[in-house]
Amino acid sequence: MTFSANATIDLRSDTVTLPDDRMRAAMAAAEVGDNVLDADPTVRALEERAAELLSAPAALWVPTGTMANLVALTVHLRRGDRFLATEGAHVLANELGSAAWLAGGMPHALPHDAGPGRPTPGTLAAAIGARGAAYYQLHTTLLCLENTHNAAGGAVTPPHEHARLVATAREAGLKVHLDGARLWNAAVALDLPPGALTVGADTVSACLSKGLGAPAGSVVAGTAEFVEEGRRVRQMLGGGMRQAGVLAAAGLAGLDRIDELDTDHVNARRLADGLAELGWTVVPPQTNIVLAEVADMELTLARLRTLGVLAGPMGGRVRFVTHRDTTTADIDETLLRISDN
Repeated sequence: MTFSANATIDLRSDTVTLPDDRMRAAMAAAEVGDNVLDADPTVRALEERAAELLSAPAALWVPTGTMANLVALTVHLRRGDRFLATEGAHVLANELGSAAWLAGGMPHALPHDAGPGRPTPGTLAAAIGARGAAYYQLHTTLLCLENTHNAAGGAVTPPHEHARLVATAREAGLKVHLDGARLWNAAVALDLPPGALTVGADTVSACLSKGLGAPAGSVVAGTAEFVEEGRRVRQMLGGGMRQAGVLAAAGLAGLDRIDELDTDHVNARRLADGLAELGWTVVPPQTNIVLAEVADMELTLARLRTLGVLAGPMGGRVRFVTHRDTTTADIDETLLRISDN
């Protein structure tokens, strides 16, 4: 990315990335077919590769991460079933109530008492309650985990804590869905393969259009039976695209870049350290999301805009997100603009 001192530096999200020349070339050259009638060969290749990376038997390409989670919840839940998710989870706060409205689930939020983005097994067990609820009581049937946890500042759940939560859910007879929209970031931060973070989950979603830079697309993975049913749900939701290999090719190119996410993490730490030196109260980032406490959200965001720096709100704090289209020079320029004003 060519750096310009006058350019706007967009740190609102890692969804603002643009496909580079290599990705555009892959999209232009993609072998395609009708993915609804008899499958698209490039989509099939992406699904197979994603399933392997996520240590799942099969995977399904969908246009968006919200649809990926909704497909999983629709397959797992019966209408009126209660599902558990951590406070601020994307399925609770950022998907317009579709988990309840369309999947028919009754959401229940769990506090982050084990650390950012995750509950303790004891809290989870207490929320599940005793087995054998009467027919007129809510039946809790699903646990939704999120790694990394967006609202908690890109917080990572390490595999041993993931395992304890999955074991608690399993013991109570619950299914487990892992919202891994930024699972690639968690894997890089922990220096582990992505599949090491999905152990025990029935289904897992992962995004291709955030840090990996694809213009669209996510995958949701699980058993072959889940994917077969998930394909039907995707069609119901309007996600049955035709020559989707053009977009899948971008996803495949993105999967070649997982290791490059470490640069985003380094830049996030550089930004956080610089803001702290300037007197900001900053949550030390674990991945590529920096949360900062401010006295006046609207005033701070407006001030940043006048400096040519775009950020966004998240849970009462300013959220900066580093991504592949921001360089170390951009981070230094951001800090310079803030320090001069």
